[in-house]
Amino acid sequence: MSTPDDKPKDVFEDSADNADQAQSKDNDSSGDIVISNGSNGLVFLFFIIGFVSSLIIGWIVFPTLLYSKKKQPIDFNHVRHLELVDNECESCHFFHEDGSFSGAPGLAQCVQCHNEVQGDTDHEKDFIENYLYKGREVPWNIYSKQPDCVFFSHAAHVKMAQMTCETCHGNMGNTKNLRDYEENIITGYSRDIWGRSIANMLTLKKNTYERMKMDDCAKCHEAEKGKGASIQTEKEGCFVCHK
Repeated sequence: MSTPDDKPKDVFEDSADNADQAQSKDNDSSGDIVISNGSNGLVFLFFIIGFVSSLIIGWIVFPTLLYSKKKQPIDFNHVRHLELVDNECESCHFFHEDGSFSGAPGLAQCVQCHNEVQGDTDHEKDFIENYLYKGREVPWNIYSKQPDCVFFSHAAHVKMAQMTCETCHGNMGNTKNLRDYEENIITGYSRDIWGRSIANMLTLKKNTYERMKMDDCAKCHEAEKGKGASIQTEKEGCFVCHK
């Protein structure tokens, strides 16, 4: 039997025990929170790793595997040829009488100057012996070749709109060699259509010639002619470019 003097001591001991139990629970809860935060951190870390890996595979690895590289049949020095012709680009890339565009020059244009070997390069000898003398057209790989369903009028853009060749093709006149042609192994389209860099694929480009998709055409037409332009699919605009 406890005395009145013992009761405060019992109360104090009970309070101390309760405080210890509460502290123990708090410590357990704190440990759970630490473990929970650690788990969330790992989940977030794995998410970031997966996200970055997906970007690398999707924008770098996959495009590399998707496109095959081809060498041009023969090399071509634009700088050298521009020094010798009178009418710059149109000496070889010209309009026919009916308004159609010649595109890459054929043997009929080349033979006017190259009726025999000029210079001592292997490419010149190859062109004369394997193409010119045999009457074979050079099977150039066209960097700017559009899908078969797309119609593009050079006359409308060059003659009527007074656009320069460099707007779409870049300054080819300053090149001494032809770069590799990259072709989509599934569609057969040139990589120049989609753009040759990640930034180009994301519609980010510094120069007008870095990509040749329909969106690029639309932006140019909208800037020059406003939303009423045919490229904006108004006034039967689809059939202007898609036949």
